[in-house]
Amino acid sequence: MKNTKYIFLTGGVVSSLGKGIAAASLGLLLKSRGLRVTIQKLDPYINVDPGTMSPVQHGEVFVTEDGAETDLDLGHYERFLDENMSKANNMTTGQIYNEVITRERRGDYLGATVQVIPHITDEIKRRIRLLEKDKKYDIIISEIGGTVGDIESLPFLEAIRQMMFDVGKHNSLSVHLTLVPYIKSAGELKTKPTQHSVKTMLEIGIQPDILLCRSEQQLSKELKAKIGLFCNIEPGSVMQALDAKSIYEVPLMLKKERFDEVVLEKLNLRAAPPKISVWKKVVEKITDPGKEITIGICGKYNIIPDAYKSITESFIHAGAFNGVKVNLKWIDAEEIEKGKKPVSQIMSGIRGLLVCPGFGERGIEGKIAAIKYVRENKIPFFGICLGLQCAVIEFARNVCGLKNANSTEFKDTRYNVIDIMEYQKSVKIKGGSMRLGSYPCIIEKNSLAYKCYKKEFVNERHRHRYEVNNNYRKVLSEKGMVLSGLSPDSTLVEMIELPKSMHPFFIASQFHPEFKSRVINPHPLFREFVKACV
Repeated sequence: MKNTKYIFLTGGVVSSLGKGIAAASLGLLLKSRGLRVTIQKLDPYINVDPGTMSPVQHGEVFVTEDGAETDLDLGHYERFLDENMSKANNMTTGQIYNEVITRERRGDYLGATVQVIPHITDEIKRRIRLLEKDKKYDIIISEIGGTVGDIESLPFLEAIRQMMFDVGKHNSLSVHLTLVPYIKSAGELKTKPTQHSVKTMLEIGIQPDILLCRSEQQLSKELKAKIGLFCNIEPGSVMQALDAKSIYEVPLMLKKERFDEVVLEKLNLRAAPPKISVWKKVVEKITDPGKEITIGICGKYNIIPDAYKSITESFIHAGAFNGVKVNLKWIDAEEIEKGKKPVSQIMSGIRGLLVCPGFGERGIEGKIAAIKYVRENKIPFFGICLGLQCAVIEFARNVCGLKNANSTEFKDTRYNVIDIMEYQKSVKIKGGSMRLGSYPCIIEKNSLAYKCYKKEFVNERHRHRYEVNNNYRKVLSEKGMVLSGLSPDSTLVEMIELPKSMHPFFIASQFHPEFKSRVINPHPLFREFVKACV
């Protein structure tokens, strides 16, 4: 039986160098060679998961099929590998300490003094190897969050040092992503930051096997040789990771550096030649689309686009499929709410509008006003989660005549057309307690939703506590709104839309389709929405 091989990817010098993209790119290249690959993220923060963290601080919370709230990098893993991740693909310091403390309280350690080493590091290693248990994978790539030298990351780095020793040289590999900055005034690339970063790794006890050098400029053979000499790495294992027009170009650029070939050599693995022709064709469409359109994206976390990362990537996928580049016009819901500018002015130039998910009352009236504008002006509309709820509120107020209709999340009124789900009323703990993960949806035939999916039964991922109030389903339907997607027992509204007689393209989902859009296989709702905007 073949041993599972482990690749550990770390980052140095500065954050945001693109470890997640590097891990996903390597995973794609190895998978294209016929190997079974998965990727996991090791996050050093003490939160159990990002579910209760502010999107402005953390960015998007990515939800897996099995209902885990995870880091947005897992979205990259899924989109590049075209495979579902799970709870086992993301671990945090919070989860690690929670498990160890629970065991200590239970008496599992038989009175031993519980310490970072070995108890915390042993738990990290156990969780890393969970994915190996069913022998499903040839290679497991582990991305360690943060930057080498951060105090928070030290237990993870010690754990991977131990693991590399445990499994042996040809069964493990250290890849270090670092920065080689270009100093414009000097006209030079500087290697010292990389040298210092590798020195820090060596002090921990880890010798990187491969260096990925992020840079704006080409690295010469001489510079690679210099880096290799001072970092104790052969020049062929020092590779440039240049800035790219699109993140989807990165696997192709790293292939030119022989990244996957060197990895296989060091892991003593044989594999078939890579098959990435389909990926290349999609990348060509992304980088050279031919025509452009502008779509408005209305949210309240616009200061950090990463808060909507899967949505923005879904537009790239759908745009490539439809032969267009989708330019996003960020529309601040609070700006509309303040009323200093006419909605028509704020919305000028857009071919369609997506209203984003979110929580809390801030910006809600702005989102409702935006939806009213596109509904009345027959501009294609797509709402996700809170976007659906706002669409229902707007329709209830302005078409059904239910004055001051609202959601119980924001205001208790006579007409709460959106209400908290019954089983959520007793929930006290906020973390991990929403309706999370994949649930089935039955789609009505002859609906716009059916035209998009071309099937009656789908599974989609959810993250919400509030739903369409069933007491108002009749009045909404009588005034023309189509409840085109329902839960199998018909108790939950999963999709709403307007018929073509009322609007050319108006649709919204309670679930999050952006989590299932892939580079090669765009999500049907995004695909058809973009098509309607062309």
